[in-house]
Amino acid sequence: MGLWDVLPDSERQQWIFDSFVGVGPLRFGMTSDEASAALGGVPASDCEHYPHWDVVCRTYAAVGLKLYFGAEGLRGVSIDARRGPQVHVDATALVGQVPSELEQWLFDRAERREPFTELFYLPGAEPGSLTLGVAFCVQRAGDHLLTRPVFLAADSMDDVYHRLPREAWAIF
Repeated sequence: MGLWDVLPDSERQQWIFDSFVGVGPLRFGMTSDEASAALGGVPASDCEHYPHWDVVCRTYAAVGLKLYFGAEGLRGVSIDARRGPQVHVDATALVGQVPSELEQWLFDRAERREPFTELFYLPGAEPGSLTLGVAFCVQRAGDHLLTRPVFLAADSMDDVYHRLPREAWAIF
């Protein structure tokens, strides 16, 4: 697979997102050992500690994931737009999509909810959903940008941007 190649959905694992509960086989609050077991025993290919946030990031390159763990367990899940599993919510695919189309989907969701309870934006203008617990960061695929969702535990929603290290929001 080339540097900018994107796996078609038919070749990706298909996961469901359950807001504030989990993503696919992963559950918020689980330990890193439990997460590795849930991923079929796949070992982390890299591990970084961010003392300022009291967060450890474990990269699972083989499955296109970065998992963020705090003292309370799994706190965030970032999915690689080019190679990670496809994640669905409300029958909508969230990974590797055109950013403006998912932003419109968020706008449409927001119209059906209380004002100011749905949308938030990260400093880089990436949109997110407070009711779902997801931020739609972007990732390059050649000359295109694709959605790279970061799914968050409920206790992160009071200050999304400051619950994970800056690297979580940067290009994958």
